[in-house]
Amino acid sequence: MNVADREWVRFTPAERLARFAVFLCAGLLLAWSFRTVQVIPEFLMDAPTQVADLFHRMWPVDFGFYYEGVHAGLVETLHIATLGTLLTLVLALPVGVMAARNVCQVPALNWLATLILVSSRSVNSLVWALLFVAIFGPGTLAGVVTIGVRSIGFVGKLFGEALEEAHKGPVEAMRAAGAPWPSIFMKAYWPQVSPAFWSIALFRWDINVRESSVIGLVGAGGIGVALDSALNLFQWTRVSLILVCIFVVVILAEVLVTQIRKRII
Repeated sequence: MNVADREWVRFTPAERLARFAVFLCAGLLLAWSFRTVQVIPEFLMDAPTQVADLFHRMWPVDFGFYYEGVHAGLVETLHIATLGTLLTLVLALPVGVMAARNVCQVPALNWLATLILVSSRSVNSLVWALLFVAIFGPGTLAGVVTIGVRSIGFVGKLFGEALEEAHKGPVEAMRAAGAPWPSIFMKAYWPQVSPAFWSIALFRWDINVRESSVIGLVGAGGIGVALDSALNLFQWTRVSLILVCIFVVVILAEVLVTQIRKRII
């Protein structure tokens, strides 16, 4: 058979069968998941009408309520996000160092750091908030600790990965010169990873601004407290004002972080 007469196919029969099996399993899992959702057709068909009615109740936006019940909550939200991020940096820096296997070559510490990072990320912010509200009581302190503990997994993991990607040349040169470990870290590792570290910190602060807006729903302070109160009292025009304020603050935080990261990186 000539080469020109051959029929070229992208996948072999075995590969096509494997792809079909994967798609079939995915379809079956999706169908099984839909069965557990328990969609009520009557409510689903009525959803557009309910959404339209909700937007009608939320209009016009009650801007006059801003200084009375929103401004203080927004400022508190920013304080929670900022203090929580600072707490995260203090806690995540040593954990990230322990997680980096090229910096900390003690397996027990590596496993401990991994456990801390996974534990922090595996629990949702609202669950952490409920826990710390029960410990410290409702208010800003519970929110700050919630943001700080929840963010350790994010900052520590990315910082540890940045350390593991650092070039070995400066490190080996300082070790050959007999430099102590603190000097090696500050002079060889830190100059390489500091832009990534501050970029991660800014990005996490941006995320924390959004999460700080939510944790108030369970009593951890911030604008979420005002939102929860307005929802419970069916004050829809105030709800729309709070949502607009959260949206504006998140957009401004995104713009600010983007501009700062351009100058750092």
